[in-house]
Amino acid sequence: MENKPQWLDAMLDPSFYPGGPDDVKLIQTHLSWVFLAGQLVYKIKKPVNFGFLDFTTLEKRHFFCNEEIRLNKRLCPEIYKGTVPINKQEDGGFCLGGPGETVEWAVEMKRMPDDGLMSVLIERDEVTETDILGIERLLVPFYEKAVAPRDKVYLGGIDTVRENCEENFEQIREFVGRALSEQVNNQIISYTRDFMATNESLFVKRQEEGRIVEGHGDLYSANICFDRQRDRIYIFDCIEFNERFRYGDVAVDIAFLAMDLDFLGLCDLDHLFTQEFREDTKDDQIHLLLDFYKCYRAVVRGKIGCFTWASPGVDQATKEKSLEHAKRYFQLAYRYAGGITQRPTLFVFMGLSGTGKSTVATAFGAQKGLSVYNSDFVRKEIISGIKATESRKEPFGQGIYSKDSTDRTYRALARLAGKKLVVGESVVLDATYIDPDKRRHLKKVADASGARLVFIVCFCPEEVVKKRLAKRDREAKKVSDGRLEIYEKQKEIYEEPRESEADSIIRLDTNGPVDELVSRLKDLI
Repeated sequence: MENKPQWLDAMLDPSFYPGGPDDVKLIQTHLSWVFLAGQLVYKIKKPVNFGFLDFTTLEKRHFFCNEEIRLNKRLCPEIYKGTVPINKQEDGGFCLGGPGETVEWAVEMKRMPDDGLMSVLIERDEVTETDILGIERLLVPFYEKAVAPRDKVYLGGIDTVRENCEENFEQIREFVGRALSEQVNNQIISYTRDFMATNESLFVKRQEEGRIVEGHGDLYSANICFDRQRDRIYIFDCIEFNERFRYGDVAVDIAFLAMDLDFLGLCDLDHLFTQEFREDTKDDQIHLLLDFYKCYRAVVRGKIGCFTWASPGVDQATKEKSLEHAKRYFQLAYRYAGGITQRPTLFVFMGLSGTGKSTVATAFGAQKGLSVYNSDFVRKEIISGIKATESRKEPFGQGIYSKDSTDRTYRALARLAGKKLVVGESVVLDATYIDPDKRRHLKKVADASGARLVFIVCFCPEEVVKKRLAKRDREAKKVSDGRLEIYEKQKEIYEEPRESEADSIIRLDTNGPVDELVSRLKDLI
């Protein structure tokens, strides 16, 4: 149990801060206390020593506060304001600055929009290619200026990289059998060691060509914020506490965000990001290192998940979520390490409302043991936050069926599929996909994940469609809001998929027993 600092209660009082905010919120991590005070944020380092960091003295905390300001002003000059003292006054009270003895130091920042965090926007399916290109445009000049001084270049060399990797292997060993199998662990270790042994000259060349930088060190979606109103992107929270985690090949940073996008199901955006960065920086060798460093970063995230799961005092829900995430990170690392050799398939059941695609998709997914994602469920439960069975008979293109809602729904479908595909699992999507742009997005996801793309175009005689839609309209607690007038509108804009849009296109007449249709599909696929 950590001791409560004397100044903590004072900092929970709104009158402690300039301008007197309405309230103060405290967020604690294992490294710091963070006070959200109106439009300002104050971050104070805890007096801890974890080996890889040491904040145990006031002098050290002051130094690392200054380092945090210096490093983060490179990408967020308008956010990181400076270092301020917390002083104890003669009457025993505390104040920011002013007279008295300095008992602690804080990093003062402007508050970024809470709803602008990239991790939050991804969950809302609001991150687009434009956003990714905006991040890339910020990072290119950043790394051009961040070249490491000569006496720090060794930190990006193979000896340091090997030390970091072996440290990971030692620390995850106790979790083998729970968070990852022996096979996965052995494959990751073997791949990592073999890669370094056979590519030592590449690591040396990267040092000689100035690719070692004082980078960000923690470049992933949780440390990126979009201010939509001001059209700004903030990349914050650089690692200040350990040079070994900050200095390195530029590929280490780029691979972290790329891996994070993969983990979140946005493998198409990973591909766009890394390709654009490679071209804009004229780095013709970075692609040779990306899977290696993605594997490394996935292991680090898996390790952190294991640590959280094993920590005393963590609630059960957080423990379970952390372990589940750790398992997925290790499976992703396994894929980067070449452990997954079977090509997954993205099965897309598409067609107009009433053509039976959901019925067949559900039966097909159950027969093959695959996850099935239905656009009606995703639109209501994930995008709109309502029950899937809540009826919304809204006009075509309006309400929860507006263009914005539809775009987010189809981004969500692609993201959910991407999460499965990147770890080698086949998956089923069930949606109309009448818009060629939505189908092209799936092609990007399939290509980026190395998956096979199969369209199953469902159709049947129009009189059958009308009977199905009439029956559905009479049913209670149904997920789909499809009805005849929607079907007629869909017909007007529907474009048949071309052969070039997928690896395989199967046209399936659904006018028949479901079991027979699934059996026929099995033969066709």
